[in-house]
Amino acid sequence: MNSQKLALQVRKDVLEMIHRSHASHIGSAFSVIDILAVLYTYILKYDTTNFKWKDRDRLILSKGHAGSALYAILAEIGFFNKSELDTYYMNGSKLSGHISHKNVPGVEFSTGSLGHGVCVATGIALALKKNQNKARVFAIVGDGETNEGSFWETILLANQYNLDNFFIIIDRNHMQAMGDISQVLETGNLDEKIKSFGWNTLTINGNDHKELLAAFKTNFCNCKPTCIIANTIKGKGVSFMENQLLWHYRDPQGEFYEKAKNELECLDNAK
Repeated sequence: MNSQKLALQVRKDVLEMIHRSHASHIGSAFSVIDILAVLYTYILKYDTTNFKWKDRDRLILSKGHAGSALYAILAEIGFFNKSELDTYYMNGSKLSGHISHKNVPGVEFSTGSLGHGVCVATGIALALKKNQNKARVFAIVGDGETNEGSFWETILLANQYNLDNFFIIIDRNHMQAMGDISQVLETGNLDEKIKSFGWNTLTINGNDHKELLAAFKTNFCNCKPTCIIANTIKGKGVSFMENQLLWHYRDPQGEFYEKAKNELECLDNAK
């Protein structure tokens, strides 16, 4: 399955998961799906039969509220049975609303408190480098996390230790829980700011698979960590959800569910 097909199938999976469970964060999940699909299709080294393989690349979804997207990706590529997705967010399920690693193959770390996952990812990257392990670490953060002091401590630390095995991807959909970034806490030109801390930086269309693939394959050869600022659309893939803060919280039911399902089916038929 190529990354485009995987992304579309995962959007369908996430729609069903959130519809069934009356959970939140479908807009956040839809904005990050293309990033995850490209990473798991073409970039990450992993073994679905041995998810603790020591040489695997590590991915930490620091924006843990979009965990439904990662669960669906992992199920689609064979880390666990897809039937587990039917239990998402239900009482007693392993698949909690914010991403959890407990008894979930393929999930490296439980996240939810914004700014924490990216810090853990930095520590993992440092440990791997000290142990001369060539594995890489990828941390995906959201706009809201770039407001956190811990995020900027990570930016400082990773540069200090020349963590060229470390990649941060900012899922920059220009929204956070309570509104547009420009209205809540404007972060300005992240490319220039992060570059000034000694990082390699790239700004791309984060919903474009070709741009994502090219960014992940860029070879800087200068012993620096890399930040990819991926401009995305919140709710990408369903017209009435796109760039609408409402779908940070709301679950699709009734006519909204049917319309979303039909739009995704139309995308599938068009391919």
